[in-house]
Amino acid sequence: MALLLDPNFAYLVIVVGFLLTIFAILAPGTGALELGALFAIVISGWQIYNLPINLWALIILGVGVIPFVRAVQEKHRQVNLGMATIAFIVGSIFLFRGEEWYLPAVNLLLAVVVTLISGAIIWIMTDKVLEARAIPLTHDLEGLVGAVGEARTDIHLEGSVYVLGEMWTAHSHTKIKSGAKVKVLKREGFALEVKEVK
Repeated sequence: MALLLDPNFAYLVIVVGFLLTIFAILAPGTGALELGALFAIVISGWQIYNLPINLWALIILGVGVIPFVRAVQEKHRQVNLGMATIAFIVGSIFLFRGEEWYLPAVNLLLAVVVTLISGAIIWIMTDKVLEARAIPLTHDLEGLVGAVGEARTDIHLEGSVYVLGEMWTAHSHTKIKSGAKVKVLKREGFALEVKEVK
């Protein structure tokens, strides 16, 4: 219990929770990131409730979400990402009140090291993910429908096919032997429904 209410540990939990939340926003659907972020946020909320905090720093943390969301929406990405990173750094360091309102309760060396590392991670990861999103698709996924490929495993409920130069997960209503020619009937996300062709 003493560890959970130590300002230095609480600071680390907030940083980890914030990073996991950002990763969950940038790469949704994994489940692990969302669960980890939720767990860290719950613990952080409990720590904030039980430790003396600077309300102004908490407001800065909350307001810092706005430029981050705007950066994800590709609105003045570099400027908004910079503002969000600064808000996160200042808000997290000064969140827990020291002897005076302007003094952080967090160890200064810990704050500097974690700030440099986490700030760089936020900046690089967000910038790279947003750059990747901006790159146009090099092939038309809808063009898979009607294409002919080859079953690389036996297919029934699930299997693998090689179509248009790529391996795909596939399923069929009838059993298909490995090596058979198959035609794509439809695409469901990243899985293909196929049938055997002679």
